[in-house]
Amino acid sequence: MAETISSGSLDSLDRRIINRLQDGFPISEQPYADVAVELGTDESTLIARIDTLLDSGVLTRFGPLYHAEQLGGALTLAALCVPPEDFERVTAQVNAFPEVAHNYARDHELNMWFVLATETPERIQQVLQAIEHTTGYHVYNMPKKEEFFVGLKFKV
Repeated sequence: MAETISSGSLDSLDRRIINRLQDGFPISEQPYADVAVELGTDESTLIARIDTLLDSGVLTRFGPLYHAEQLGGALTLAALCVPPEDFERVTAQVNAFPEVAHNYARDHELNMWFVLATETPERIQQVLQAIEHTTGYHVYNMPKKEEFFVGLKFKV
């Protein structure tokens, strides 16, 4: 069973790990060992702490980010208007598609938003149609018109 922690119970090492991870991860033969040295700990402790932060929900994701378009793929933001009584069922259906990068609820008429990441641009429309067919709800596709980079980091 995973240890449960909250952001209020993070110790100094947890905070240093989170702050360090926001600056990227080294590309090397032993990236965990390299970061552990920077943080004054050892590799196995660093890995265990990251696992605990993920298991507890303090961190929701730890992994590489890829620029899908530069790799020949595509991304789009999509939304659904789902009645509250059907939200749980539709969430499970949408999340079952491997192309769904993440899915979240919004306090809006369009109350379910998700990002699709596909291997080809043509696949976006195919997946959107499949989601409509599966859920029974219209999917609003909102492809990006222009890209902006915002380097947002939170010191913990």
